[in-house]
Parts: sequence; structure tokens; C-alpha cells
Amino acid sequence: MTAIALGLLAGAGMALIVAAVLRPAERTATASSRPAFSRLNDALMRAGLERTPVAAFLAATAISGLSLGAVALLTTGILVLGALGLAIGCWLPFALLAWRANQRRRANRGVWPEVVDHLIASVRSGLGLPDALEQLSRTGPESLRDDFAVFGRHYRATGSFAHAVVETKSRLADPTADRLLETLRMAREVGGTELVSVLRALSGYLRDEQAVRHEAEARQSWVMNAARLGVVAPWLVLLLLATRPEAAAAYNTPGGTMVILGGLVASVLAYRLMVVIGRFRDDGRWFA
Repeated sequence: MTAIALGLLAGAGMALIVAAVLRPAERTATASSRPAFSRLNDALMRAGLERTPVAAFLAATAISGLSLGAVALLTTGILVLGALGLAIGCWLPFALLAWRANQRRRANRGVWPEVVDHLIASVRSGLGLPDALEQLSRTGPESLRDDFAVFGRHYRATGSFAHAVVETKSRLADPTADRLLETLRMAREVGGTELVSVLRALSGYLRDEQAVRHEAEARQSWVMNAARLGVVAPWLVLLLLATRPEAAAAYNTPGGTMVILGGLVASVLAYRLMVVIGRFRDDGRWFA
């Protein structure tokens, strides 16, 4: 009984360590001081799931954790794997949320030059900046129309261009959007006869950056695939071994528990190292 309790305690400790390691490293003092529900709601919004209530997402997280933990325990009969399954099941929805937000940001990265071109055409035709941004909800890229529709609603409700820009930046959470919207906000507040020239230069820079990034991403994809394969392979072997009763009995001992936890630490450290080696450094949100 003591061995079981120690195994569960060790599994919970490792789950906390894994959560700390995988947590996004960039956090500002303002963001960390906000309520957890508010930060989670912002994460849902950035992932395009703003209609999903926070309570429903947390309920899905609990169901995912309990389900994966129960499946792991019933399939293998190893208590520490059941505890790890519970921890991974609870972490998985947050990982999927971050992945979806990242994919959405990647997809949007390819359409920002088109957004800038639309703004240049609107400004040259004599439209005001609020109207030019709101028009993007009808004529802009499909993936960003909802975001600019939200800008239009905020602007009409408050009459404040700066407030609507801040809300839109928070929703998009994209460095390119920050630069573009701050440029427009400054042009509206202090005026600027060179706005069209600045927007043209930004459009050219974004297209050049896109071409370089696509080539580099194609070359580094093998690093990430190798990292994932290297992490998954030993655990697949462990699951195959756990189908034999004598192996399950051996892993249920304190020594077997330590072997699994040691393998978990090695897998996490190796994966994080490979990710750091193969990761591109994204632009910082200097105007967040």
C-alpha cells in the first residue's frame, strides 16, 4: 500500500514538473496578475473558440484526464501509468488549445500582406482609418474577417479608435498585427502624410519575411519529427511490455515506478532540447 501511495505521489510530482517545463516562458507581470479564468478566456479567444465557455473547457479537461487515466490503468494495470495518464489527459486540452492558436497565427501570417494592400487602397480612396479597418470584415481575407468585425463593433460601441485597436490586438495576439495597428493608431492621433509609403514598405517586408520563413521551416521540419519519434518510441515499447502480467507486476514495484519516472524525465528533457534546437524564434510582441 505504501508503494502505491509513493507511486501516485511521485506521478503527481512529475506531472507538476512537466506542466512547469511546458508552460509558455514569456509572461508579463500584468498577465500573471490577471485572474486565471480571464487568461483562459483570452486563450480560447486567440484559438478561435471564443464561444466556448471556460467552465465547459475545464469540464472537458477533467473528463479527458479521467478517461485517459482510466484507460491507461485498465489497459496496463500499472498504477504510475494511470497517474501519468491522468496528468497527460488534463494537460492535453491545454496543449491542443495552444496548438490551435499557433496554427491560427501561422495561417494569418500569410495573409497580412493582403491586409496591408487593402488598407493602402482604402486610404488612397479617401476612407478614414476606422472605416478602412471595418471594411476588412467584408473585403479582407476570410480568416481575419471576424476579428475586424469585432473591431467595428468595439469602435461603434465606444467611439474610441485606440480602445478598439487594443481589443483587436489582444484578440489577434500577433506581432505583425501589433505593428500594423500601432502604426494606424499613431497616424490617426498625430497625423501622417507618409502612411501609404510606410504601409507599402511594411507589405514588402512581410512578403520577403514570408519567403525566407517558408524555406527555413521546410528544412527544420525533420528536427521536430525526429524529436517526436524519439519521445514516442520508448513509451510504445513500454506499453507492449505492459501487456504481459509479469512485466506489469514488476513495474508496480517501487523500483519499477522509479524506472518509469526516470524515463519520463529523460524523455521530457530530450524533447525540450530538440525543440529548443529546432525552434524558430518568433518576433516579440513589443506593442502588446
